[in-house]
Amino acid sequence: MSGRRHELGTRRGTPALTCFKQAVFVLAWFRDRLDIRRLGQGSASRRLPRTGTWTRLGVSRCLRRAGSGSVRLVPDRSGAPGEAASPAEVIAGLRAANARLRELLAERDAHIAQLLAQAAQVDELQALVAELRAQVADLAARVKQNSKNSSKPPSSDGLGKPAPKSLRNKTGRRPGRPEGQPGATMGLTGHPDHVIRHEPQACRTCGTGLAGAGQTGAERRQVTEIPPVKAEVTEHQMIERECPYCGERTKADAPDGVTAPVQYGPRAAALGTYLWHGQFLSRDRACAALGEMSGCAPSPGALAAQARKIAGLISPVIIAITGTLAGAGVAHFDETGFRVAGKLAWVHSASAGKGAAGGWPRRTSRAAFPRFRMRS
Repeated sequence: MSGRRHELGTRRGTPALTCFKQAVFVLAWFRDRLDIRRLGQGSASRRLPRTGTWTRLGVSRCLRRAGSGSVRLVPDRSGAPGEAASPAEVIAGLRAANARLRELLAERDAHIAQLLAQAAQVDELQALVAELRAQVADLAARVKQNSKNSSKPPSSDGLGKPAPKSLRNKTGRRPGRPEGQPGATMGLTGHPDHVIRHEPQACRTCGTGLAGAGQTGAERRQVTEIPPVKAEVTEHQMIERECPYCGERTKADAPDGVTAPVQYGPRAAALGTYLWHGQFLSRDRACAALGEMSGCAPSPGALAAQARKIAGLISPVIIAITGTLAGAGVAHFDETGFRVAGKLAWVHSASAGKGAAGGWPRRTSRAAFPRFRMRS
């Protein structure tokens, strides 16, 4: 820049136009066709060079400022002092600069449009994240709800009920039987099933035999034991005989309840059903327990058939209980979670006075209480 100023004859310290001001100066001259000296006075330039030199310098600096390697620059011709650039060269350079500027503006507009699209997408994603966070917070709050901290009924807790809190206050009493309360222990029965007498053989002091000696006392000790349980098989033979007079053959009738060639008796059926429904063992485990205890192991299907048969036998009792509940002035109903075939179900209970019944309905609703299926 200093070499160029020295070539133009500008004294050091003289205010000169910058590249940007030079470009504005040249564009204003081409647009308005004003006197170049008047433009120089308006640009605060004390000493103006010749028109041609200003034109060459202004166009060259302007194109170097706005252009790139792809824009053809107007070369500074090394002509004689005062020689001006041709108007065609100046116009071509300005058009090239204008085209380059338009390309830069188009690129800027495309970049701005891309940024606006990304900003809109960011706003949309932020709104979606906020909505998802609200949904997660709502679901987390619902998961933590139970019958203790919300208006949900206890039946909605299922088997994952919160641990109950005891309402009893500490009394300072030690565990065990309170003082003064009579204890309970096994007592001797006056009618034992078996009595076994144990006689002493000889005197423990002198060794004299005690056979036939007088009895002076007896100490009683009783052992309660369950006898070995073994399934017994009873065969019923219905004999058929031929009449000697008419030749008719007559066969005896089978006892009541004996309807199949091989079947289980009533006690075996009752014990299996009791283990299944009374002690809440699974059907397979009830069959296994019955087989291990008595040697009689029915199949799960046979146990289910026996349970249905027993339910049919006790149906008059269930009808009487439901009639008592329906006729009571006040009845208590309740439900709790229960597992049926590995799935969550609801056990409904109803009681009034001495009548009590329980079972689970096929569906859970308020209308299902009066007509739930009786199971026990």
